[in-house]
Amino acid sequence: MGGLCGGGQTRWGLDRPLRPPDPDWASYTLGVFICLSCSGIHRNIPQVSKVKSVRLDTWEEAQVEFMASHGNNAARATYESKVPSFYYRPTASDCQLLREQWIRAKYERQEFTRPEKQEPYSAGYREGFLWKRGRDNGQFLSRKFVLTEREGALKYFNRNDAKEPKAVMKIEHLNATFQPAKIGHPHGLQVTYLKDNSTRNIFVYHEDGKEMVDWFNALRAARFHYLQVAFPGASDADLVPKLSRNYLKEGYMEKTGPKQTEGFRKRWFTMDDRRLMYFKDPLDAFARGEVFIGSKESGYTVLDGLPPSTQGHHWPHGITIVTPERKFLLACETESEQRAWVEAFRKVVDRPMLPQEYAVEAHFKHKP
Repeated sequence: MGGLCGGGQTRWGLDRPLRPPDPDWASYTLGVFICLSCSGIHRNIPQVSKVKSVRLDTWEEAQVEFMASHGNNAARATYESKVPSFYYRPTASDCQLLREQWIRAKYERQEFTRPEKQEPYSAGYREGFLWKRGRDNGQFLSRKFVLTEREGALKYFNRNDAKEPKAVMKIEHLNATFQPAKIGHPHGLQVTYLKDNSTRNIFVYHEDGKEMVDWFNALRAARFHYLQVAFPGASDADLVPKLSRNYLKEGYMEKTGPKQTEGFRKRWFTMDDRRLMYFKDPLDAFARGEVFIGSKESGYTVLDGLPPSTQGHHWPHGITIVTPERKFLLACETESEQRAWVEAFRKVVDRPMLPQEYAVEAHFKHKP
């Protein structure tokens, strides 16, 4: 037979919750339609999934009938029947590691049909070794990590026999996000937490992709159970978006100091919810400074360009952030970068502040 043409089935269903533009591939052993990106992952598990092009490959009658009698909705009902609420479901924009491990967990390991296989990230306790980047020398060294929901903390130890941890990261203020490009490893994870109400970064990876994604989901599980206690009336749908977050935007900009008389300096900026942080290097452990960006109702605005008298910037595309206390002057290398930053800032400014964010704002105002 020729190419497969849908056969009345929903053709756009996918291994990821986000619909792709046009899935022209199918796994004829699982009975699901997939996008080009997922097809490459499926080819790596041939013992489970065999892939054909919907349009270009030849299909046998039995294969067409199998696709017609199965489809993505049926596969989801089977292979995703017991996905924990906290487990991260990747989207098309997520890194390769998350997408690959989702597909492997679902079809190869069948973790979401057999809950006993979920123990590595749902037990409430996890320990193991991760490669951690040294704060001062930039070298990655093996460090023991312990996650304990009972203590509400992630800890790491500088020596295997150390009695006391080098750092204790409270689950309450912890975030994890995959950053393969920034860290320089396909399994690179950035973990942030608050230390003395300032943001601290650590960068880790594990050579085994499953191990790294299990750590990520174990952290999400710990956050989920912490929030269930902290907000007993909240639904799972309310809590799940709060388990981990990607940064709104990152990249280089130039900035000047509070007097706006010194020269502009190139810094790496990270927009994490309402905290705009800047670093000398993207992999610095601590920010050189943090700016709280509130809402327009509280006197925050974002303007294109810089005041006419501004001097000393090398990059031509300016942004002015106005806060109740002062103006922050920034400059971008390209107009497209400026537009992207302004859009990110305005999304934050246009969003009304939550009660707990006023407390964060007050702390920023009283920072020495």
